[in-house]
Amino acid sequence: MKRKAINPDSMYKSLPFGFSHAVEQNSGRTLHMAGQVAWNSAGELVGPGDLAAQARQALANLRTVLAEVGGTPADVVRLRTYVVNHTPDKLGPIEAEVKAFFGDATPAANTLIGVQTLAMPEFLIEIEATAAL
Repeated sequence: MKRKAINPDSMYKSLPFGFSHAVEQNSGRTLHMAGQVAWNSAGELVGPGDLAAQARQALANLRTVLAEVGGTPADVVRLRTYVVNHTPDKLGPIEAEVKAFFGDATPAANTLIGVQTLAMPEFLIEIEATAAL
């Protein structure tokens, strides 16, 4: 099995934290993307306290990783969405951002998981994905 780490120069640097933004498996057939949070390319938090803004940035980060290998959201087959202190009222803002991410493409399978906390206390959401390229 071949593995290739994907770490776009236009994103925050993940290697110091011990992970790659994605790993391409089997010569480009499967891309496993690390959970993305609301960090911009400078490693600064986007949307403190704003779930929708953080979801939008996390999905933008996934889009950047996909573009690095010539993919698009239409190639995503699986999302896992982690939400801090999830309640049903948070579904609307998340759903709107996920729908915008996929646009006209058929949305991927998605599991939403409520968690107590993420890696940093300011993160409200983290989204990881798998794509078939």
